[in-house]
Amino acid sequence: MELRKQQEQEHANKLKGLLEASSDEEMALSNKKFYKIARGSRNFMKKWLITEISRGKKNILDYCCGEGEMAIFVAQNGANATGVDISDVSIKSAEKKAIAQSPANKPNFLVMDAENLTFSDNSFDIIICSGVLHHLDIEKAYAELSRVLKPDGQVICNEPLAYNPLIQLYRYLTPKLRTEWESKHILTKKSIYLSKKYFGKIETRFYHLTTILAVPFRKTRFFSFILSIPEAIDWVLLKLPLIKWLSWQIIFILSRPKK
Repeated sequence: MELRKQQEQEHANKLKGLLEASSDEEMALSNKKFYKIARGSRNFMKKWLITEISRGKKNILDYCCGEGEMAIFVAQNGANATGVDISDVSIKSAEKKAIAQSPANKPNFLVMDAENLTFSDNSFDIIICSGVLHHLDIEKAYAELSRVLKPDGQVICNEPLAYNPLIQLYRYLTPKLRTEWESKHILTKKSIYLSKKYFGKIETRFYHLTTILAVPFRKTRFFSFILSIPEAIDWVLLKLPLIKWLSWQIIFILSRPKK
């Protein structure tokens, strides 16, 4: 295994160990608090997946699945789900969660190198990439995603962006939360639009700019209401061409794979 990939595997296993050893995930990993405000992007992905499953797109790959949350979710909604990850510890955890949460239609989980998938060409209707591309050699990832995706399939990606200076400052101040490779490969316009080499169509949506201001209220009883206010502001701001690239996350959907 390449040193870069070994470091990613070891880092993922280490973070999983920290979470298991703590009763409070925010005490174990400080960045977990920010995901509490990611309601908008999370809801969009889940609604989009349910819609595509209802249209018959049921063979789904959770690419770099971690603990298998998305694979389990689509399996619970009628999909034939497969999850792959380089971390053997994460795969074991995903298997345990699947048995507990989706015993009737359990996903298949495999330890696998995401840049060298062992699946045949044209294997999947949908591929989910949730916060993973910045861990990989992105061009190798795009090539593999295009190869294993069916001609009428789609890849839905949810990734952090590299342009907000305050978010970048937080990343700089918390180096132990990510590998050196990950830190240097947060997605940019160039890395996103490199996908056009392998896919004929890309659709983009931007999330989480002012919603980050709701983080301090995450443990209050009024959090849902408070979060709805910056969500409404973001709905307006993130339509502006320059402002939208300052958001924390982007969702982009790739289709028309170039074979």
